[in-house]
Amino acid sequence: MSTHTTRFKAVIFDLDGVITDTARYHYLAWKRLADGIDTPFDEAFNEELKGIHRMGSLELILARAPRAFDADEKLALADAKNRHYQELVATMTPKDLLPGALEALEQVRAAGLRIGLASVSKNAFTVLDRLGIRDRFDDVVDAATVRRGKPDPEIFLTAAAHLGVAPADCLGVEDAAAGVASIKDAGMFAVGVGDPQVLARADRIIRSMEEFDLFAY
Repeated sequence: MSTHTTRFKAVIFDLDGVITDTARYHYLAWKRLADGIDTPFDEAFNEELKGIHRMGSLELILARAPRAFDADEKLALADAKNRHYQELVATMTPKDLLPGALEALEQVRAAGLRIGLASVSKNAFTVLDRLGIRDRFDDVVDAATVRRGKPDPEIFLTAAAHLGVAPADCLGVEDAAAGVASIKDAGMFAVGVGDPQVLARADRIIRSMEEFDLFAY
């Protein structure tokens, strides 16, 4: 039995960029949409959409479009993007888990902590099923569960409530600035995965999930 201890009672993970990398699929789906409405879109702009829900991302893209779109058109565009994204997600397998992600989940479970997922994706359950890890989580909160997306703290507060753990006893793991802001404003300890400059609000920053260590925080 491990002699390691931790002050946390639960760990709440983001999905995209932490457990798996669907960013490429999002990019391809948004790129097709933008090209179809003659709107400039590249990988640099795609980075600005990280951690932002679908309709919020669409609004940012349409702000660069050559014409305005009404509410019905926006819904149609969002649905088209999602269908294309789902087609890409359907090709995923457990091999698409990011290095270190499964080990992180196993470490948290072995320590006896609760495990949650807080994802702005409405396809979170599908992705978890494709990766073969849905049963690793005690609770999953997705965009369909909450009214406000990241950086609002609602999604992480909801996850903590569902897990029955006080926010102060939770550790959140995110790869996006909006997600880190959500964790911090929820009153949790934030571990950022990625660029220290982008994730400046995080309490601890790691370069990849391979560096995740529950007992180091």
